[in-house]
Amino acid sequence: MAPMQAPRPDLDPHVFHPDPRSAGTVIVGMSGGVDSAVAALLLRDAGYSVQGLFMSNWEDDDDAYCTASSDFQDARRVCAVLGIALHRVSFAEQYRERVFAHFLREYAAGRTPNPDVLCNREIKFGVCLDYMQRLGGAWIATGHYARLQCTPAGPQLLKAADTAKDQSYFLHSVAPAALSRTLFPIGELRKPQVRKLAHAAGLPVYDKPDSTGICFIGERPFQEFLSRHLHTRAGPIENDAGTVVGEHRGLELYTLGQRSGLKVGGRAGAAPAPWYVAGKDAARNALIVVQHQDHPLLLSDAFDVEQLHWLDAGAAEHAVECAVKTRYRQNDLPCAVQAGAEIRRVTLHEPARAVTPGQYAVFYRGAQCLGGGVIAQRFNSRMPVAACGITYTRQLSVEGS
Repeated sequence: MAPMQAPRPDLDPHVFHPDPRSAGTVIVGMSGGVDSAVAALLLRDAGYSVQGLFMSNWEDDDDAYCTASSDFQDARRVCAVLGIALHRVSFAEQYRERVFAHFLREYAAGRTPNPDVLCNREIKFGVCLDYMQRLGGAWIATGHYARLQCTPAGPQLLKAADTAKDQSYFLHSVAPAALSRTLFPIGELRKPQVRKLAHAAGLPVYDKPDSTGICFIGERPFQEFLSRHLHTRAGPIENDAGTVVGEHRGLELYTLGQRSGLKVGGRAGAAPAPWYVAGKDAARNALIVVQHQDHPLLLSDAFDVEQLHWLDAGAAEHAVECAVKTRYRQNDLPCAVQAGAEIRRVTLHEPARAVTPGQYAVFYRGAQCLGGGVIAQRFNSRMPVAACGITYTRQLSVEGS
């Protein structure tokens, strides 16, 4: 690795950065948004040799929902203002093979995947990092809200200073070797500061709205999109007493805790309260719904995690008392993690709502991200097993093997 020096005042003051004089070229992943634009701005102003790279992951001529074309034009304008070169590359084929195919397999198996985690590991910090190195880049930089520290044991992934924007959850499975070549220039900044810097520098995306979702879904109706790619079969929607209260369009189209789109409101004999998806009975093709968001069928006090990826060696080998997020934008939940095993049991100190198989459980000790894995099965020790009514097809593992 390049020699390190004390941090410059315009960059993250808590993290060491490579010396700009000997670091070589830093290639910034330019998304067309304000965060990556300011990451490039900070590095350029700190004296680094900076180039940009715009990556396309989804290509469909008939797709009116993907914003890749307009995002590229925004990235091009930003790089013109900054006076840096911009490269463009498509990883659409790799994305379909390594991310989208997995996404469809998981939904077909009744689980709810998070493709952003896999995209970071396989594409942005996988094939894209390899491509950047072929371009002559010694370092990769992105506009993620996260921080890195160099330690004798390797890079340590930390939450961002702006906890409302922290993206360490999505980065937990990136290989340490990739993290050791990565810079997160905005990790110590808050979003209003980022926009202020962009505005002061004359960057045309300073007020561009944040992107939502992933490109291949965009703003389109989610169930409509899934129905185009999965074979779905309609079936009954049942309440926790087994009474049919409606009809679903296909179990694959629903996720645990979902409230919208059920179309079972105003049932005779039912309280005027929202309905929530509490489970799937694949054998009968039945969707189980309940009223009240704290219904016991929605709660779990333990779950199993598989496909574990640890960033902390101690957590990889021993039982751990820590905190966990079972989905993005969730408060940290105190928990105990079983000692080393391929599948680990996680016991929550307090029951949590809508712990969802297929989603990622990511573990933290304070600001440090310890690693994470895929939620395989959930439990509620306060209910008889027979009463849970929650089953998921397990025809495929998380990697589809």
